[in-house]
Amino acid sequence: MEEKIDTIKKWLGYGSINIFGLPMSGKDTQGVKLAETLNAKFLSSGMIIRAMEKETENNYSENGNLIPTNLFYEWVLPYLERKDLFETPLILSSIGRWFGEENQVMSIASGAGHDIKAVISLDIPENEVINRFNTAKTLNDRGDRKDDDNLEIMKTRLKEYREKTIPVLRHYEDLGLLIKVNGNQSREDVFNEIVEKLYEKASESLS
Repeated sequence: MEEKIDTIKKWLGYGSINIFGLPMSGKDTQGVKLAETLNAKFLSSGMIIRAMEKETENNYSENGNLIPTNLFYEWVLPYLERKDLFETPLILSSIGRWFGEENQVMSIASGAGHDIKAVISLDIPENEVINRFNTAKTLNDRGDRKDDDNLEIMKTRLKEYREKTIPVLRHYEDLGLLIKVNGNQSREDVFNEIVEKLYEKASESLS
């Protein structure tokens, strides 16, 4: 495992890896672990948006809808250009979820020295999202997030993903950047698959 991690680090450099997936797929969980493993910084689109909504007292996403693209550009993209992240690899969680935003994401990331080297899709079926939603609600382990406490809002988030984010992933796939990972397994197995597939991509690139 250590040899594979070293190979991934060499290939990644100061670049970035963007992780996508349906709600409850474990994007942030896997992203944080991957960032720690690769000595990278973790940036979550959702966390940034919720912080900005609280700061501005606006709740654009409380009903499960994606925020407008102009706000995404204003709130989220500047994080990719922060000076404290200069010469640091980044693990991104769902940065650019609305079709059309991905080109600007790639442009800004590249200009800041964080070229997107891979895009990971954590694939789980929608019925598993509902199962995890019900479990999380029973355990009350998702904090005070309203979008994780209402089934109708969750269904809206699933619809937004199908209609707006799936086309983003198809575009990344056309560019040869997409890595599909089975998210419907244990957290450890998901992480191991991520590392294995990143290693394969890194090895091909470095050979």
